[in-house]
Amino acid sequence: MVRLPLLRLCSLAIRQLLRDARAGELRVLFFALVVAVAASTAIGYFGARLNGAMTLRATEFLGADLVLEGSSPAHEEQIRSGTELRLRHAQVVEFSSVVATDNGIQLSSIKAVDRAYPLRGELKSAAAPFAPEEVGGEPQPGEAWVEARLLTALDLKIGDSIDVGMKSLKLARVLTYEPDRAGNFYSLTPRVMINLDDLSATGVVQPGSRVSYRELWRGEPQALETYRQLIKPGLAANQRIQDARDGNRQIGGALGKAERYLNMASLVAVLLAGVAVALSANRFASRRFDASALLRCLGLSRRETMLLFSIQLTVLGLLAALSGALLGWLAQLGLFALLHDLLPTDVPPGGLFPALAGIGTGLVALAGFALPPLAALGRVPPLRVLRRDMLPIPSSTWMVYGAALGALGLIMWRLSLDLLLTFALLGGGVVAALVLGGLLLLLLQSLRRMLARASLPWRLGLGQLLRHPLAAAGQSLAFGLILLSMALIALLRGELLDTWQNQLPKNAPNYFALNILPGDKQAFTDHLIKVSAQAAPLYPVVPGRLISINGEAVQQIVSKDSAGDRAIQRDLSLTWAADLPAGNKLTAGEWWKDQPDDDVPGVSVEGKVAESLKLKLGDHMVFSVGGVNREARVTSLREINWDNFQPNFFMIFQPGTLKDLPATYLTSFYLAPGHDQQIVELSRTFPAVTILQVEALLEQLRSILAQVTLAVEYVLLFVLAAGMAVLFSGLQATLDERIRQGALLRALGAERQLLIKARRIEFGLLGAVSGLLAAIGSEVVSLVLYRFAFDLPWHPHPWLLVLPLIGAVLIGGAGVFGTRRALNASPLTVLREG
Repeated sequence: MVRLPLLRLCSLAIRQLLRDARAGELRVLFFALVVAVAASTAIGYFGARLNGAMTLRATEFLGADLVLEGSSPAHEEQIRSGTELRLRHAQVVEFSSVVATDNGIQLSSIKAVDRAYPLRGELKSAAAPFAPEEVGGEPQPGEAWVEARLLTALDLKIGDSIDVGMKSLKLARVLTYEPDRAGNFYSLTPRVMINLDDLSATGVVQPGSRVSYRELWRGEPQALETYRQLIKPGLAANQRIQDARDGNRQIGGALGKAERYLNMASLVAVLLAGVAVALSANRFASRRFDASALLRCLGLSRRETMLLFSIQLTVLGLLAALSGALLGWLAQLGLFALLHDLLPTDVPPGGLFPALAGIGTGLVALAGFALPPLAALGRVPPLRVLRRDMLPIPSSTWMVYGAALGALGLIMWRLSLDLLLTFALLGGGVVAALVLGGLLLLLLQSLRRMLARASLPWRLGLGQLLRHPLAAAGQSLAFGLILLSMALIALLRGELLDTWQNQLPKNAPNYFALNILPGDKQAFTDHLIKVSAQAAPLYPVVPGRLISINGEAVQQIVSKDSAGDRAIQRDLSLTWAADLPAGNKLTAGEWWKDQPDDDVPGVSVEGKVAESLKLKLGDHMVFSVGGVNREARVTSLREINWDNFQPNFFMIFQPGTLKDLPATYLTSFYLAPGHDQQIVELSRTFPAVTILQVEALLEQLRSILAQVTLAVEYVLLFVLAAGMAVLFSGLQATLDERIRQGALLRALGAERQLLIKARRIEFGLLGAVSGLLAAIGSEVVSLVLYRFAFDLPWHPHPWLLVLPLIGAVLIGGAGVFGTRRALNASPLTVLREG
């Protein structure tokens, strides 16, 4: 047999594709692929650019894009690696030292910075205490910028001199804001900022001194990642790398939730589009059985026939993928235009990867959902030209469903969903489809008894469902998936975002008050009540360092760069409390009131730190507090909500444990905007207290939530389009049979209104059942997502019971509209065509 050249085969495939371009299944298949690629591309671009923009803004709280921090200076090779990559560099050295004047001494936190600091954000200062803030600048050699409370503590004024070690420095300005101090709420000593050139002259930093060296870097993301990979293998035990996510729990948590939510919305749109592709491809194949048989009779081999139709689908897929990528790129431009007031001016472009990933997603969906029905075209017997009842040997069930599940798994992996969650959703979806499909078949069988007593429109409508029960069950599951997806996205849009925003209410604390002296505790509380501030409880704070666990030094227990490692590298803020603080939840053990007194007092440990330190209930811990070792026994583990902007602690001791040690108090409070004068008065009344404003961080988090809200509403358009593609591809799948049936009924005398009424009953009943399935499925899926993906509490949603009514109206109306050709076609023409 002479084989057809590949070019001739391609030419024939393209000519047939152009000829069939007006076919309904091709239009739906093209539209479904465009929606899948556009949704994936738009959300990919939006996620990448939003993440870049938010990370860029979050870097202001580090003062840089990347920070190399250690208790000893960075190696020369580590510095050279960054400069060779053309990264901008700044150096910061922090340590504690006594500041001396003629009026007295004061332990202070000294920060030596170079001229490049900060690389992100701005320093703010004032010419005098409580004077207007000015942005920019840095201490010059011989100068010091200090917090206002140091002036009060030592009775100083701007222009006076202080001694830091052996160096005398002139007080030049009042330091009001440092961008990289936003996450360090528990610094209890006043800040003194000096020029790095003066550091050696102070003589304070000597070998063995407790000093923090920070190398700040700024540059392109790729260069930063290259730098990270270059220096990571050579990091010393006392060094660690920080970026925007590591530097701030609240920002990192908000960004992570936003990414997971957008990926979930993208998956829903792609999943719906994939179902539409499967239905359309199935009709594409079934309508070409005759053409395939004829081509086999004309000499094409089975392989060439398969290749011919594969080329058609490939060309269609590439055209749809390119169109979808262009549409997705334009869509994200429109979305960022809507968000221009909420985003920084220099939003990263996103690159080509989201477009390529979107095209790949569409082609994977096409391969997974369309290849199984396409494989049947190669098995059509040539004898079908003479006998229309001859059908191809059906594909293996494992191949059909395995390909679809494999495609879904690849797409979910590409969207970076959790592996456990991926298997849970896939497995749960398969089990739910089998169980609900079986219940549907039983329900359809029970409807047969109703036919004898039903009126003619009901017999026609129910008869159509009962004639092909498997197809009816499949359609009901497909329509149920549409309603489930839309209900789920609407539920997440409303309730999930509301839950997030409720975690960050409008009156979330926007000030932290530190270093409240025991003698000022009651007066400070009374003053907050006087200015109508909503305050958290006052917590005592004692600095202490963990030194051993069960007799073993902690340095030998923890892994590098873990939460426990960071906890043992510095003094912890230790506290005690009789009641479990708000936002804390016990995960193991019991609180004090249920525990008998013991010679060794109890301590409650935050869960992630406990995991990193390999702590369990009953373990013995030793802390160095005020030069004295204090023992404690682990009695409970806690989970902390770090997003609530309340004072939170890794270690909470049993009441009375540390009361013999000198302590200061800490709290947070909310004061409505426009009350700046009250803050000034509060600072003047309590000069030893440090008041930190965290409004910028709150606004950052609210900005992220606002952007996610708008983005999800935007994504709903893609989900809606994908749902419509599934709906009409499902209707197209049975259109040929409906046209023949309608023609036959009209030839036998059935009126048009009778057929319309039967269609309404059929699709209305199908929609109601689909709505019921969607309501059940939404509750189950939301339970899984809340618990495993978003870590939020779940509760039932009674409003989902309206889904059967919505399904009856939506599917019923769309069904009548989508099958109108079955009513408009001429009976004579249809019956002549056979």
